[in-house]
Amino acid sequence: MDKIKLLKERKEKLFAAGKEIRADIDALVDKGSFVELSTYSFSESEYYDGTAEGEGVVCGFATIDDYPYYIVAQNAAVLNGGVSKANCEKMIKCLEQANKNDTPVIYMLSSQGVRVGEGVNVLEGIAALLAKAKSLRGGVAQYLIVNGEVYGQIALLASICDFNFFIDKKSVLALTSPLVITAAGGQNLPKEKVGGAEALNKTFLPTFVVKDIAEVAAKIKAINEITNTKVVDCEELNVSLPALNKKCDAKALLNVFDKDSAIELWAGTAPEVKSYFARIGGISVVAVIFDNEDGVKLCERKMQKIYRTAWFACEYDLPYVTFVNTLGVKETPEVANSSFIDKTEPYINELYCMEAPKISVVYGKAIGLGYTLFAAKSMGYDFTYAFANAKIALFDSAQGAEIELATDGKADTAKLAEKYADENSDPINAAKGGYIDNIIEPAFVRQYLIASLQMQIK
Repeated sequence: MDKIKLLKERKEKLFAAGKEIRADIDALVDKGSFVELSTYSFSESEYYDGTAEGEGVVCGFATIDDYPYYIVAQNAAVLNGGVSKANCEKMIKCLEQANKNDTPVIYMLSSQGVRVGEGVNVLEGIAALLAKAKSLRGGVAQYLIVNGEVYGQIALLASICDFNFFIDKKSVLALTSPLVITAAGGQNLPKEKVGGAEALNKTFLPTFVVKDIAEVAAKIKAINEITNTKVVDCEELNVSLPALNKKCDAKALLNVFDKDSAIELWAGTAPEVKSYFARIGGISVVAVIFDNEDGVKLCERKMQKIYRTAWFACEYDLPYVTFVNTLGVKETPEVANSSFIDKTEPYINELYCMEAPKISVVYGKAIGLGYTLFAAKSMGYDFTYAFANAKIALFDSAQGAEIELATDGKADTAKLAEKYADENSDPINAAKGGYIDNIIEPAFVRQYLIASLQMQIK
C-alpha cells in the first residue's frame, strides 16, 4: 500500500470538506501562519450518513499581526456543525495548549446543535468544554466569532468569552432553534429577529457587530495592542481642548482619548452608558462615559454594563476612568423590582479588587448614588476631579428632596430650595471636605488625566 498516496487522498478529502472554514481562518490570521493540530480525527455515527472528517472542527494556532492565537473553528459543512463528545474533546485539547502557553483563544462557531445520536455522551462533552473555557477566563483572553448560525448549548460559550463578534446579516445565536422559539410563542419571526445582534441588544452577548472577518481581525489587533502594550509614545501630551469649555457632552469627551484609539464595547446595549478601551497620553485605559445631557438615570442593564466595563479594567490591570453625569437610580417600580441592587455589589467588588488607578471626572452631575458609586473617595478613587460647572449634591433639586424625604409639606421648602440651589451644589463644597482633588476647566482635563496616570503607572 502506498501510504504517501493514501495520505494525499485523505488530505484532499479532508480539505474538500473544510474548504469554507479554512478560507474563513485564512481571512482572520496572517497569511500562511495557520498550523493545524489534530487534523486527522474521524468518527462515525449510525444516525448520520457519512464520516465526521476532523470531528467537524478545525483546530490549530496562527498569528494576527505577528501575535499568536489558538484557533477553534467549527466546520458547518460536516454534519451541519453538529457537536459531539469527540468534537468537544478536540476543542478542549486546543484549550489546554492555550492555557499551558498563556496564549489567547479564538472560537469560530457555526453549529445547528448536537448530534442527537450521542445521547448523554455529548452533554458530558459540552459540560467539560464549558468548564475548561471557564477555567481560562481572567487568565487567557477568549474571543468568539458567531460565524453563521449557532444553536444549542454550544452557544453558552458566548457567556464565558471576553469578546463576542457578530457579523452583520450573518450571525445568529440562540440556545434553541429560532424556529422552535417562534413556534412556541405562536409567531413566525425570521431567525435574525430571534438571535441576531439587534435582537440580543439586552443580553450583552454582542460585544461588537462587524461587517466581515477582516474587521474582526482588525478589532482583535486593536484590543491586543491596548491590553498588552499598556504604554506607548504619544506626541500630543500637552494639547488642551478649548471646545470643551463651550460644550461638553459624551461625544466631545471622546477628544480626551488619543486619536483613533477608542474601541467601544456593547454599542447596541444601554447606549446612555458608553464603554471604551482607549489610550490617554499613550497610556491604556478602560473608560465609562455617561451620555445624557440632563444626567443618566441608572437601571439594572446600565449598572450591569458599568460592572462589565470595570471587570475588564480589573482583569487586564488597566486604569479605570469614569466621566460622570448621573442622577442616580431611576425612580420607577420596574427598577425597584429588578436586580439593580444586586448588580451594584459586583461593581463595588471590582473597585475594591482593582489595583490599577481609578480616576473620576464629574463633568455633569453626580447626584446621590451617582456620586457614591462613581466619584466618592471612600469608594477607592485615587483622583476625583470636577468641572467648574459640575453639580454635586445629595438631591438634584429641592423638589427632588421633598419627594425623596416624603415630608408631606412639613419641610421648610424655602430652606430646601436654598440648600439645593445651583450655587450650593457647586463642587467647591465637596472640595472643601477634601473629596474633590481639583476643580478644573474642561479644556485642561486631558492634561490632568495624563499627569495623574503617569503618577500612578508602575
